[in-house]
Amino acid sequence: MIGGLKRAVKKYANANNIPFAWQQRFYDRIMRGQDETNRIAGYIESNLGNWQQDELLADRC
Repeated sequence: MIGGLKRAVKKYANANNIPFAWQQRFYDRIMRGQDETNRIAGYIESNLGNWQQDELLADRC
């Protein structure tokens, strides 16, 4: 199912000239409990503020 979704999204992006690439590697984890959920949410919120300094993002813009 996931493979089909990824193919469809990539096909749509290509057909509409949208630059797109799936992230090569990722780490998935089931959040177990409110403390872990809060820690991850905090990471996501603080990470957004660092995007302008991200070297990989700068290479794509």
